[in-house]
Amino acid sequence: MNGTLRDFDPLAIVVAVLRHPRRVNAAAVGALALTMGGVALAQSNGGPASSVTVELPPAMPAALYEQASGAAALDIRSTGDEAKMINASLPFATGALTPAQPFILSGDDNQRERALLCLTQAVYYEANGEPEQGQRAVAQVVLNRVRHPAFAKSVCGVVYEGAASGTCQFSFVCNGSLDRHADPAAWRHAQTIARQALYGYVEPSVGEATHYHADYVAPAWGPLLAKVASIGQHIFYRWPGRWGEAAAFTGRYVGESSDNPVLHLAATAAKVEAIKIADVAAKPHVAYDIAALLKTAPETAKAPEQDEPATPETVAAGPSGATLASK
Repeated sequence: MNGTLRDFDPLAIVVAVLRHPRRVNAAAVGALALTMGGVALAQSNGGPASSVTVELPPAMPAALYEQASGAAALDIRSTGDEAKMINASLPFATGALTPAQPFILSGDDNQRERALLCLTQAVYYEANGEPEQGQRAVAQVVLNRVRHPAFAKSVCGVVYEGAASGTCQFSFVCNGSLDRHADPAAWRHAQTIARQALYGYVEPSVGEATHYHADYVAPAWGPLLAKVASIGQHIFYRWPGRWGEAAAFTGRYVGESSDNPVLHLAATAAKVEAIKIADVAAKPHVAYDIAALLKTAPETAKAPEQDEPATPETVAAGPSGATLASK
């Protein structure tokens, strides 16, 4: 350690505070306060706690993106009980959450089908077994990313980001989950949640969150982002400062890939639900063409129209015009 902020590891400091609260150097505690952007920390020798709040200038988007995206996003500093202590020590961001704007899916039937499939996969494989609010929150994170300049501008592009390079941003894409048969009832429930999100339902509990992780892992980027919610086993974050505010979400949805390999994914999903899709032979194990999923429709694709927000109770099912059953 040479005394520069660059050399401080905020997660290591948190662990040190939790394990040896009387041995932590004051400078290290100060560095943690700076890193976390205004965290109130207390330390004394048995006396009343004292605290200090340090205000930081807005985070630099480019540098922050490098530390919380791509391969860097996979940098896990701790797991298990130690990770849970670290995560619990990070404060929630102050201020009211601003719900995201409703997302209204556009495109032809094939593009809508692919978007629904990719979002259903994210909800099912990332949040199956989580409370319904937590499943909706995962869907919201995907759609928030679609609208943020830092991420791909299609649903499948967001979900499968990093797959071609082995730096999957959603773990199910790379860990073999797609080769496992899904539970039909749970898949249908995930599909309902995905469809509702794609046609206007907004999950307000996570606001403009673009990141989340399980509470039993502590990623290096955790202290760098603003923690906004904890639902089930997932902790949700947004970009800090103006980059995480509603005005920053200027991205325009450009549609999904029209490449045939993507239809093989739809065939696999259809087999789960025993639905026959013409011209596609469903197979137990599909050789996924990840590159095709990352492609998008031409930039001239029609932008989504801002219709009235939807609710979970009644939502348009898509191009067929069918309505979901009330819950």
